[in-house]
Amino acid sequence: MATPPDRLLRRLEWRLGRRLDGRLRGAYRTVRHGAGLDFTDLRAYTGEDDVRHIDWNVTARLDEPFVRQYTEDRELTAWLVVDRSASMRFGGPGKDSVATELAVSLARLVSRGGNRVGAILFDNAAQRVLAPRTGRDQILRIAHELLAPAPVAAKRRIRGRKPARATTDLAAMFRLAAATTARRRSLIFVMSDFIGEPGWERPLGMLTHRHEVVAIRVVDPAELDLPDLGVIVVEDAETGEQLLVDTGDPLLRGRLAGQADAREAELTGALRRAGVAAHRITTDQDLMAALVQMVRAAGRGRR
Repeated sequence: MATPPDRLLRRLEWRLGRRLDGRLRGAYRTVRHGAGLDFTDLRAYTGEDDVRHIDWNVTARLDEPFVRQYTEDRELTAWLVVDRSASMRFGGPGKDSVATELAVSLARLVSRGGNRVGAILFDNAAQRVLAPRTGRDQILRIAHELLAPAPVAAKRRIRGRKPARATTDLAAMFRLAAATTARRRSLIFVMSDFIGEPGWERPLGMLTHRHEVVAIRVVDPAELDLPDLGVIVVEDAETGEQLLVDTGDPLLRGRLAGQADAREAELTGALRRAGVAAHRITTDQDLMAALVQMVRAAGRGRR
């Protein structure tokens, strides 16, 4: 039986209180430098700066143009973009459960201080957009949607074969996120295993032109190192295609390990080229410890 949203939130709030409060105080003062109310620093003027930010008194004293830097207002809008595709659900409770707990934890963390949080839940079969709002009721609403059963896509049978599923269109997920968040600059958390159709790098990169994007890859350890389970039936998490393999075969294990390493390197490079802050969380990790480390790393990156 699925955990009720209020029980899940109470449990996560307790864990957040024990593991995060105090450690992360002030860790996310602002998303970026902007034109808010709080002055932070002076720096030399560059051709890309707005002349309205020039500090004329300092410029006159030093005989060199300087601009004032400010922090934007603390209140921000955050979006949770959650991949709910077949590969996230494959194999029973795992990646989808981690993504749900992570999304609710981030929503609770960001919402403190009056920040607004919205969510985009994506699957090829259906998409759900929850407009950003403040308050605990919004976190419960997001938790309720995440805990609801994901829609099942219609399957088409071809020549008597087992119906095949379409691989996840990650590019469509990022285009939906860009269209939904176009009105206001936001902090966007993307939670996905990034298993799907190629071609998502450019749409993700375009999303970063306007927003600060944090990509969180949710990975099952078996995807990195297949355990020796003897002869088993392996099913493609996205397409449903099945294959009988001997996991004890050292040649097969070596080949699969090489493919996993190559895919990790390819994904790391693609996320770097897209210009996003990327993190990897495995399903066997301590989620709160991983969250602490992730937010601390984000804080260091903004200094």
